Amino acid sequence: MIGFLVAAAVFGMDLRVPPQVKQGQLLRVEVAPFAQGLSVAFGDKAVPVFERTGRGLALMPVPVIQKPGAYEVVVRDGAGKEVDKRKFEVIDAQYPTQNIRASKAMKALRPMPGEVETMRALYSTVSPVAYWAEPFAAPVPHCANSSFGVQRLHNGQPSGNYHRGLDLRSPPGAPVKATADGTVLVSKMFRMHGGTIGIDHGQGVTSHYLHLSRLGARQGARVKKGDVVGYVGATGFATGPHLHWGVYVHGTPTDPRPLTPEVKACAPAR
Repeated sequence: MIGFLVAAAVFGMDLRVPPQVKQGQLLRVEVAPFAQGLSVAFGDKAVPVFERTGRGLALMPVPVIQKPGAYEVVVRDGAGKEVDKRKFEVIDAQYPTQNIRASKAMKALRPMPGEVETMRALYSTVSPVAYWAEPFAAPVPHCANSSFGVQRLHNGQPSGNYHRGLDLRSPPGAPVKATADGTVLVSKMFRMHGGTIGIDHGQGVTSHYLHLSRLGARQGARVKKGDVVGYVGATGFATGPHLHWGVYVHGTPTDPRPLTPEVKACAPAR
């Protein structure tokens, strides 16, 4: 589940906010009673409150690069007026570094025209109906050999980037399954991302599956959790066959592991 909740009633509102959240994970904010137009703000980002299971729910992504420390979330009504707020703490996730041995061909790769824009549009999609439910399913039944949030080195040199998903050590041709219900917004063989499926799960939650050898779902298709949407490959910027699986919430990459506790890290090489 996304987080442990504590509750308090202020101004007649039951506002539930986790006392702590790690960098790169989701701050789950619950509000009751639900009212149309409510939003939750953290720093310069605001996300809508959606009605879910009889309460209002806002999923606020905490960026990987957010400095640890004490912060505050603010609830506002449809007119932008502050109606409640709560303090919480961002905890250092202590993300490690990882070196990627990139070949000359990989380093020479450039995105196709429209590739980056298509993926950005996927990440920023906020549709009104939630198709997802917790827990999410693992897209392949294999371990993760590269975690979310690791600071990436390319051939020993800082890339200035961090890993925005999980790399799952999967054999070529293995079926890749949708991690939750949703609508396929992207189904394309890209140059940099490789074979790509992008799914809108609703209310600001999207997932993507990269480096596929073959696509298994067409753009616009409705899929259910567990449906095959592609097959593992090594296309695009990839050192070998694996699945890169990422989850974005309101345009920000978030750690998929709290949503999918069945995914385990690979055992260290001996």
